Amino acid sequence: MNEKPAAKAESTADRAFVHSRLIDAPRERVFRAFSDPAHLARWWGPKGFSNTFQAFDFRPGGRWQFIMHGPDGRNYPNESVFVDVVAPERVVLEHVVGHHFELTITLTAQGERTLVGWRQVFDTAAEKQRIADFVTEANEQNLDRLAAEVLNVV
Repeated sequence: MNEKPAAKAESTADRAFVHSRLIDAPRERVFRAFSDPAHLARWWGPKGFSNTFQAFDFRPGGRWQFIMHGPDGRNYPNESVFVDVVAPERVVLEHVVGHHFELTITLTAQGERTLVGWRQVFDTAAEKQRIADFVTEANEQNLDRLAAEVLNVV
């Protein structure tokens, strides 16, 4: 009997940004900062950005349409589709307007704190490299803003 070796999963390391942050709040509270559009609008995006949401259907297959307002006065239309939502541990979305990527956010309880994992995978290594200078810092700023916003979540 011939058995085929297990297929190797395609590596995304050359296309991915990976960040993590230990946030001083329970996992359920951090998840609410994602699932409640009023909270999400306050922290989503890099420092200096604000958001106006047109649609927020927080379920697998649901659409999230919004405009990010930059500190430069420009508006940046965005649209994502939620691929997977598992409360309170994971959110996966596909960003379909603007830069195309898949973002997986994991929330791991560590006592009364939460380890937030942030894995953003672009279509090509070239695309990742082209925007790396901006995105690396922007993702860290996004996590800074999340850590601040969870203080407002009850």
